[in-house]
Amino acid sequence: MTDILLIIQLVISFLALQARDLLNAVIFLAVCSLLSALLLFHLHAPDVALTEAAVGAGVSTFVFVWVLHKTDRKDDV
Repeated sequence: MTDILLIIQLVISFLALQARDLLNAVIFLAVCSLLSALLLFHLHAPDVALTEAAVGAGVSTFVFVWVLHKTDRKDDV
């Protein structure tokens, strides 16, 4: 189970790096953070998993989307 979560997290992280649209990159990062929380919960660290889910997926995603609302989303290249 741990290996599967790590492989999925690696793929999602690569997709976040390759995304041309910044909103898609933020969504991939939120999914990556949720996978990290799931992995931490699987490794018997529920307090750290809850913090990762709240801060990593919740607060930081909100801040990133809020900043993206004020900037240009697309890469012009």
